[in-house]
Amino acid sequence: MTSATEAPLLASIEIETAPQPRFAVIWMHGLGADGHDFVPIVHELGLPAAPGVRFIFPHAPLRPVTINGGYVMRAWYDVLSPGFTQREDASGIRASQQAIDALIAREASRGIDPAHIVLGGFSQGGAMALHTGLRHGLRLGGIVALSTYLPLAESLPVEASPANARVPIFMAHGSHDPLIPLSLAVGSRERLVAMGYSVEWRVYPMQHSVCMEEIADIGAWLRRRMGTD
Repeated sequence: MTSATEAPLLASIEIETAPQPRFAVIWMHGLGADGHDFVPIVHELGLPAAPGVRFIFPHAPLRPVTINGGYVMRAWYDVLSPGFTQREDASGIRASQQAIDALIAREASRGIDPAHIVLGGFSQGGAMALHTGLRHGLRLGGIVALSTYLPLAESLPVEASPANARVPIFMAHGSHDPLIPLSLAVGSRERLVAMGYSVEWRVYPMQHSVCMEEIADIGAWLRRRMGTD
């Protein structure tokens, strides 16, 4: 298996809020989108001028997606069924995990303490943030998982990293989400809590989207992680 340091780096958009940032946020987009999708949130989070944050918005690979008739689009993994967890693309999920691990390793090589690196994402990207962050061998700064669920949940108890047993997690979902049911997100949260993870949970009156109240809550959560709130 190729190691994270040997895996080719995903093409990404990078935005630094200040020179020589001390924190990094690696943010994964949803199915069919790309790294540009969440660039606007950088200026909407209300983060302080210091310490600086490097935001990395990687582009997922292009691949055919079964649930969309095999149409090729950017996807972190294939979606094999409407139920998401009944049949899962384990090999695709693990390949993307390796690619995200490589981005974490690159940030560490650029001087960012892994404990100052947050993984975030929306929908399929949020699933990858959870999957990768909970298995990563070094303590991370936190996980933000929006409108999503816990993939490969059955393997987590044996694959979970002790280093991230207490990693802070922010999970949020829309009460009217027609794509990923609220019940699936609730079940994922309950599984994480049962395993001892600390999950800050929010529900907003929206569909499969992001709202300004949610962005404000994420900003406040990030400021607490950075010790600036």
